[in-house]
Amino acid sequence: MLIPENPDPIISSPENASELLEDDELILIVDDYPDIVQLLKEFLEDQGLPTLTADSAAELHQNLEHKNIALAILDIGLPDGSGIDLLPEISKCYPDMSIIMLTAVTDLHTALECMRQGADDYLTKPVQFTEFNATVRKVLEKRRLKINNRRYQRQIERANFRIRLLHELTMKMNSAYLSMVELDEILQAILVGITAEEGLRFNRAFLALFDNTGEYLEGKMAIGPGCRDDAGRIWQEMREQDLSINELIDNIKDDCFAGDSEVNEIIKSLKVSAEDTEHILIKAAQNRESVNVIDGHCQFPVPPELIEHLGENTFVVVPLYSSGRSLGVIIADHFVTREPISKEVISALESFASQASLAIEHCNLYMAMENKISELEAVSHELEKNKDLLVEAERYSALGHMAAQLVHNIRNPITSIGGTARLLARKTKDPEWLKFLNMMTGEAGKIEDTLQDLFSFVDQKTPVREETPLYPLIRKSMILFYNVMQRQNIEHHLNLPEPDPMLTADEHQVRQLFVHLIRNAIEAMPDGGTLTVGVTYDEQQVIVSIQDTGVGLADQILNRATDPFFTTKTFGTGMGLTLVKRIARDHNGRLELRNREEGGTEVTVSFLLQQETH
Repeated sequence: MLIPENPDPIISSPENASELLEDDELILIVDDYPDIVQLLKEFLEDQGLPTLTADSAAELHQNLEHKNIALAILDIGLPDGSGIDLLPEISKCYPDMSIIMLTAVTDLHTALECMRQGADDYLTKPVQFTEFNATVRKVLEKRRLKINNRRYQRQIERANFRIRLLHELTMKMNSAYLSMVELDEILQAILVGITAEEGLRFNRAFLALFDNTGEYLEGKMAIGPGCRDDAGRIWQEMREQDLSINELIDNIKDDCFAGDSEVNEIIKSLKVSAEDTEHILIKAAQNRESVNVIDGHCQFPVPPELIEHLGENTFVVVPLYSSGRSLGVIIADHFVTREPISKEVISALESFASQASLAIEHCNLYMAMENKISELEAVSHELEKNKDLLVEAERYSALGHMAAQLVHNIRNPITSIGGTARLLARKTKDPEWLKFLNMMTGEAGKIEDTLQDLFSFVDQKTPVREETPLYPLIRKSMILFYNVMQRQNIEHHLNLPEPDPMLTADEHQVRQLFVHLIRNAIEAMPDGGTLTVGVTYDEQQVIVSIQDTGVGLADQILNRATDPFFTTKTFGTGMGLTLVKRIARDHNGRLELRNREEGGTEVTVSFLLQQETH
């Protein structure tokens, strides 16, 4: 017998066999002596090491192709070839497989040749169980250490590379403001990092963000299998060539996102209402916690339509958020490889999501600043360009105040003086007295005519009508009061549906109309509030609505609001509404005022259209 029947009793127990082989790994014994093969197989299986057998080189190759062989115990002399001749090819094709050579020849030269050709160890027949067991375990332990070392080294490289990418992204965000274009480029780089071989190795990554109103979560971009090869190459180049983040982004723009039409179609068609708080994507975003869906199940109900939409029932959802609001989510899966998603990978994905959140918030702040700058520039430009309009509006107010005082304080005495002078003139014949009385009567008449002119308040000019778009008139009028609204903490909203309706109107007079209405609305909210200007229209008319959240007006005051010189203010006369009413009438329009149920006042001005809107 080549293997003794009295094995040494100190042979190791199979307790740590799982540390030597992974679940699907096997040991293959290749020998053309059935008795030896069977004894070795039974011994290894008693040690907890799953084993296959083969009796030829052909059967060896067949097992290597279809099984995951961790260790081959290979006889040198096979009926269809030499084990030594097989070593170079096997070592090259299966570098992670260990090989122990068996031979009945105790030849040092043969042993050394086997080692040079790629064998890990060498045993001569007859084989002692103790020696055989120790050699098998030593070779498997060495193999496992080598594989683990390579795996850990790979993980370290990936971690270092991820840290470098995140660092580069942080530096880019700290060194420059982000426009929407630059934000898209950074988000693309993050998705590449999530899917590339050097990154987190997800097969697919989807990005969905809330829209500007926060009402819907909408798909934005994605990377799928079609881009993974490009992404892997880009990461490899970045590591080998020490590419910067800007160079990485340029490579991404050139190579990625072009061929992944399928995943982009999936994400572009994703739209979830923020009011659907039970939807897993909305819940993850609002709760600011990652959700790992396994086979369609997690701690929350998973909508079947989402699984159908993604074509996958195992995925992770990671939220994007800033300190003040939820921004969106990243969805990632192993659509192709079917690998499980571990907690460690989710933690790494959350780091990428954190950078994406920072980039989005950074861009939002920059865009908000740009909008403020644009608004201030527009305010400055419009104030300079239209200061005469404000001066004219203030002149109306000043003249109105003066006219009201004159009307109330002068008109009645002057009327009495003129009437008395005329009465006395009829009762005397004295030429000298008649001369002075007629003079008094004439001068009193002149004063009454002047008061009447002041009562009319403004010249009744005929509108110079031209075809003009409505929305620029509203926006420019609103801009004139930008600083006042800021000081009084008044929010403003413009609801201007497209397309912009065209009016046949006097642009200057319509601007006056809007200026007076907006100013009245602002004056009604001294402690702050909301000013809303909206437009509705059809083929017959355009209706402009100006709403404030002030205290409103009593019904008896509301009915007199457009009367000349009627006002509830300490200063001023309310002549602005008289002017507005006249301008609206001159443009075939109508002015209406009403108190809003929710508080404040709404003024509507309707203009009949002279032609269809464009």
